This record gives sequence, C-alpha cells and structure tokens, in this order.
Amino acid sequence: MRYTGINHLALVTADMDATIRFWRDLLGMPMVVSLGHPGYRHYFFQISEYDMIAFFEWPGVEPVPEKDHGVPVRGPVAFDHVSIGVAEKDDLWTLKARLEAAGFWASEVIDHGFILSVYAFDPNNIPIEFSWPVPECDVRRHPALTDTHPPAAAQEGSAPRPEAWPRGEADADRTVYPGEGEMIRRWRATK
Repeated sequence: MRYTGINHLALVTADMDATIRFWRDLLGMPMVVSLGHPGYRHYFFQISEYDMIAFFEWPGVEPVPEKDHGVPVRGPVAFDHVSIGVAEKDDLWTLKARLEAAGFWASEVIDHGFILSVYAFDPNNIPIEFSWPVPECDVRRHPALTDTHPPAAAQEGSAPRPEAWPRGEADADRTVYPGEGEMIRRWRATK
C-alpha cells in the first residue's frame, strides 16, 4: 500500500454558511464538493492536491467548548486539533494577519524545532494549527525520536512493523455499494 495523504477529515458544523465563509473565503480553500438534500449536507474543501477537509451540517449540534491545542482533558475524547501545512514560512504571518483582521484569535508563530506553527480556532471552535516544515529538520527522512521515556512499541524505532498484526486477505467480492455517487454523476452529466 502507498498512502497519498488524508483524503478528507470529516468534522461537524451547525452553520454551514459560517463554515464556508471561513474555510473557502478566509482561508482560500476551494469548495470542491457539496452534497445535500433537506436535513443533510456534506461539504468538502481542497487543502492540497491530495488532501481535503469536510463538514457535515447537523442542525442542533453545538460548537465544542474552546480547548487549547494539546492541553490534556479527561473523559471521552477523540480529537485534539488539525494541522494544515503551508508552503512558505511567510504564509504563517499572512494567515495570522488574515485571521486577526477577520476577528479570529491567532497565536504567535511558535518554534517546535521541526515545524513552525500558528494556532487558531474556526467558527465551530475546532482547533486548527498551520505548520511550516523547517527544511534543515526533515523528520520524514530522519525521524526525531526524543521522548525520554518512550513506551515499548516506540523503542522498536520509527519503521512500520507489519508482522505485529495478522496480514488478512482481501475479499474477492469487489462489490461497490451505493452512496451519493449517483447524485454526483447526474450533476457532472449536466455540465
């Protein structure tokens, strides 16, 4: 297998209008798919050639309470923040200025050694980080494993160890079940 990135990260909003205005208009991410009918919306925004972020609109859902990035919590939790890469170091200051001009809080630029980051929140209080990779610290080529008390699995190194799991065999049945595909195909046929 070869992964190409995150196809999409699916999040939730109660206000698709505010979400579109933030992700498409303020951050400049094109809206590339809008699925919907009464009571259902699922919109996708392009981050890069391979990556998208998506939102379901669920009426009555409330924004999560604001929680700073990386601050531990107790109880059920599945998500801390999403970090979106930027191409140029100066993009961090540009994003900070745009966010603040639009009335959103944005952190100072923070040096993490392998990335520089700016932190913010979207209109749903979803914590967002924008990160620029420090060129002289390419952790994809040379992992930086600096935990002073790593768990046993981390002590085995950075390379995947597939032998730790059963391989499994792909099912010969290649049936594709219906989803929203027909709606997209009908729309494309009219263009």
